Amino acid sequence: MDINYSNPVNFKLKDYDEKPEIYNLGFREYDARWLYPEQINLAGVQKIGLGLGKLIKQSDNNGKISVGHDFRSYSEEIKEALIGGLIASGVDVYDVGLTISPGAYFSQYFLDCDNVAMVTASHNPNGWTGIKMGNEKTLTFGPDLINNLKKLIEKKDNTSNKNGKYIFRNINNEYLTDLISKYKINRKIKAVVACGNGTAGLFVPKALSSLGVEVIPLHCDLDSSFPNYNPNPEDLIMLKDLGKNVLENNADIGFAFDGDGDRVGVVDNKGQEIFADKIGLLIARNLSLENSNSKFVVDVKSTSLFLTDKILKKNNSEIVLWKTGHSYIKRKTTEINATAGFERSGHFFFNKPIGRGYDDGILSALEILKILDNNKNKKLNDLYNELPITFSSPTMSPKCPEEKKYDVVDKIKNIFQNKMKNNEPLAGQKILSILTVNGVRIHLEDGSWGLVRASSNSPNLVVVCESTVSEVRMKEVFHGLNTELIKFEEIGDYDQKI
Repeated sequence: MDINYSNPVNFKLKDYDEKPEIYNLGFREYDARWLYPEQINLAGVQKIGLGLGKLIKQSDNNGKISVGHDFRSYSEEIKEALIGGLIASGVDVYDVGLTISPGAYFSQYFLDCDNVAMVTASHNPNGWTGIKMGNEKTLTFGPDLINNLKKLIEKKDNTSNKNGKYIFRNINNEYLTDLISKYKINRKIKAVVACGNGTAGLFVPKALSSLGVEVIPLHCDLDSSFPNYNPNPEDLIMLKDLGKNVLENNADIGFAFDGDGDRVGVVDNKGQEIFADKIGLLIARNLSLENSNSKFVVDVKSTSLFLTDKILKKNNSEIVLWKTGHSYIKRKTTEINATAGFERSGHFFFNKPIGRGYDDGILSALEILKILDNNKNKKLNDLYNELPITFSSPTMSPKCPEEKKYDVVDKIKNIFQNKMKNNEPLAGQKILSILTVNGVRIHLEDGSWGLVRASSNSPNLVVVCESTVSEVRMKEVFHGLNTELIKFEEIGDYDQKI
């Protein structure tokens, strides 16, 4: 794959004409997101590079870092400022250039870099930037490392007497070769591929086409203004547009990818969106048939069917509900050596022999294509219809300020714990249990549930509901939750609503 872009050669600590600006709440639970340049400037990014370099030198690893960037118009200049700080801290930097997040994760193995920094704001609207960081192969930062980084950034002794080395190495060809090497698709499959004009458009059509898939590209040309919609495979705007194009092209499946290529959304051959937790369940079923006694990590936003599925139970699969967030699910999947981890946002994680444990939207799509290839007489909607029926809401995100969202969720948790203690129903149903590993997930007597949690990477809450009874009951659960939510003046408008 030939990708042309400028190759910066003069990396050193710059004396910017501005004081470093870093909005402190841009540091989230496991990565960092800011509006640029309103909340962070290049001097601030360089300061982060100095702090990150100091953290790396304190870590027990090989001290090398792989750094990549996405296609946003300002991402390369942000990456340059970050690298300037890293080199001044004495760290050796391998610049892998324009890539997607799984490409950067792959480069850690290919270039033997224990550390990684990917400049991307993923699916956030244009104007946002961010950094995904890790100091172990496969794993990305959690809250402890984020807090350590914040402390180091404030110190003034992060420069080194000896600058680190700068090495440029494009790894995109090697990444794609490694990705598809284990797959062979014999079935004729037509797929609409939607990339929302994000960086994944450089990679996905080529990867699937090389395996014989007939690819119908949809918004795969790179345009950092995102003229059609934000590349967010959880967003119904993107999925509805994808479904329309699946029907128009008589395709077998539709894939939607986020801006940095680590998530995937799916539309079936009928043009209907299948939320990623149900796709995860189909994959888990397939993997449990290949390997009994499998372990699967599932985030708290996901369908309760993982806990009751007959095929998973028959194959002695263990299900672990865990915190939402790619770093959390990734780390838990690695810690317990699970076969795979699934997050409702479309982050999927596969350990050996399938993957290396990190999230890769293209690898996830290949596992879905493998299911179709193994079931040549069935369409995707046939396989989906074999699952028990549940009625799920989309992921809904009402606005809530960064500095208040966790406190609001704690108060909501107390409200519903008191309701359960006092035998007060929700949606006319008794509250059976409340899971608080990540926000508050309320389980009702009829199998329905509702979740409220703080978003890990934006100034929002997250609300998800599901019912095994009816769509009406699912909406009743949402309205029961929302009746309490609207009492908080800190909570604003939803991005989408049922």
